[in-house]
Amino acid sequence: MPPEGAAAPFTDRYQDDHSVQPILTPIGNEIGCYREWMRLRLSPVYYGRGVPHGNGEPVVVVPGFMGTDLSLMEVFWWLGRIGYRPYYSGLGLNVDCPNASSDLVLGTVRRAAEETGQRVHLIGHSLGALIARSAAFEHPESVDLLISLAAPFNEVAYVHPALIEAMAAVRRGAGSHLTWNVSPACYSGHCTCRFTANIMRPRRPTFRRRALYAEQDGLVSPESCIEDEPEYNIGIATSHYGIIYSSEAYRTVAELLAEASG
Repeated sequence: MPPEGAAAPFTDRYQDDHSVQPILTPIGNEIGCYREWMRLRLSPVYYGRGVPHGNGEPVVVVPGFMGTDLSLMEVFWWLGRIGYRPYYSGLGLNVDCPNASSDLVLGTVRRAAEETGQRVHLIGHSLGALIARSAAFEHPESVDLLISLAAPFNEVAYVHPALIEAMAAVRRGAGSHLTWNVSPACYSGHCTCRFTANIMRPRRPTFRRRALYAEQDGLVSPESCIEDEPEYNIGIATSHYGIIYSSEAYRTVAELLAEASG
C-alpha cells in the first residue's frame, strides 16, 4: 500500500515503472542539512569522544545518487579518527550505471579485504547503499556489515518527482564521460542487470545489515528505506542529506560498527 502523501497527479506519468513511484515528500527539509553539519562540528562525537572505537577494521563508504566520494569526506575522516581504516568507493561522481558502479565498489571491497586481511564494513548513502548491497551479494565472503543511510531498497521506492526527473536526465545524457555505461533502462525496474536482480529479487543476505532511515526525509519516503525485520531499522531525526552529517547518525554508526567488530 502506498504511503500517505503518494502523488496521484504524477502517478500516470510513471506507471510504466512500478519500482519507482512519486510521492510529495517535504523536500524543503533538505535545506536543513547545513544546520546538521554545523551541529556535527560542535558535537563531541565528531572528535571521537563518547563513542566506541575500532581497531583498524576496513570500512568502505559509498556516496548517493549524484554525490561524489568527497560528499562523504566527513564520514571518511571521522572513521579514521575513531580507529577504522576507511576507503572511498572509487566511484567519483555517482551517476553511471549502477551495475558498473557496483563492480567498481566490489573491486574496492576486495582490495580492502586483501590489504587488511579482514572482512569489510560498508556504509552507503541512498543509491550508494543499494550499490553497496549489490556488491555485497556478489562477494559476501568479504563483507561483514552493511549500514544503509536513507536508502530506498524496498520493492517499490516512493521518491519525490524531482528525483525521478533527475534519473531521467541522467538517462538522456547517456554516453558522456560520466555516464558511459548508462542504458535506457538504468535506474528503473525494467533493467535486467545483476544490480537490479540483487536489489529487486535478492537472495537472503549472509552479511549483517542495518538500516538508518531519515524520519524527516525530503526526497524519499522513510517507509521505502526499512528492512523487513523491524529490529534492523533505526530512525534518525533528520533529512535525506542531513543523515550524512547527523551526530545522532554518527553515534549510531559507531555503535553498530563496534557491535559487529566485537
